[in-house]
Amino acid sequence: MTAKSSARPAFTLFQLLALLALLVFLLGLLLPAVAKVRAAAARIQSQNNLKQIGLACHNYHDTAACLPEGCDGNHFSAAARLLPFIEQDNLYKNLDFTKPITAEKNKQVGGALLRIFANPRDPVETVEKGYAPTNYLFNAGSKHSLTDNDGIFYMNSAVRFADVTDGLSNTLFTGETLKGDAKAKPGDLRRHHVALKKADLKKLKDDSGVKDFKDGKHIASDRGAAWIDGRFLKGTFNGTRKINDPRPDVDCGGEGGLSGLRSLDNGANVGFADGSVRYILDSVDANVWRLLTSRNDGQALPDF
Repeated sequence: MTAKSSARPAFTLFQLLALLALLVFLLGLLLPAVAKVRAAAARIQSQNNLKQIGLACHNYHDTAACLPEGCDGNHFSAAARLLPFIEQDNLYKNLDFTKPITAEKNKQVGGALLRIFANPRDPVETVEKGYAPTNYLFNAGSKHSLTDNDGIFYMNSAVRFADVTDGLSNTLFTGETLKGDAKAKPGDLRRHHVALKKADLKKLKDDSGVKDFKDGKHIASDRGAAWIDGRFLKGTFNGTRKINDPRPDVDCGGEGGLSGLRSLDNGANVGFADGSVRYILDSVDANVWRLLTSRNDGQALPDF
């Protein structure tokens, strides 16, 4: 007796195509959700970075009875001074603060990529060859110059918490920004800015740099180029431009200028002097933004 052969069930070509279309449709629904989850996780990571930097500032103050200077004569940043308080004591011990940051030994340390200074939402990894960049700038104040500003981290500053008379919860420590992309051609305000000379610092106006940027003149793209560097737009910012301001940032030889935090969406995370972190929309009033960057303006801060 021969065994009867039984027909095996199988998908028809039409069924396979329908199944494939269904899978593609489901994948199309899934990808945006995955992207949103990743963006949310990256935003949380950036907030955590700001919190850790803020905690390091408080620990530094407990040790030194003041906060680190935003920039010194050798261009060292507040971030460099905070290394022992972010579990980077070995890097700190290899720095020679008596020499410029461009000294070979200091440059080697400044080339170390530290995740605490990197916003995972920013795809740019390197701005200036040989140096590790940063997405977090320290608040110098509401004035143009890094010298004798009214914020917390400016040239040779040594601000104490007692000096922050506007209140720690009303004064910015830090803010996240996008790095420059090391390209010479203008076009993206988030990545590029106008670089003027030191002498231009005294002549700055609110519209300074606007025509230069439009004409493609004096364009730079080294914002946040090195966490070790405390110069303007490298490691410090001021409150003279809003978040995502439609006007370009302006750097005057690293000694000050006009700056606004830059982001991929409609706001940016900022760290306050009390250690808290908030997301502030770029629709914030310009005057409120200036008040947030000043430690001692004495004015009441409206809701924002």
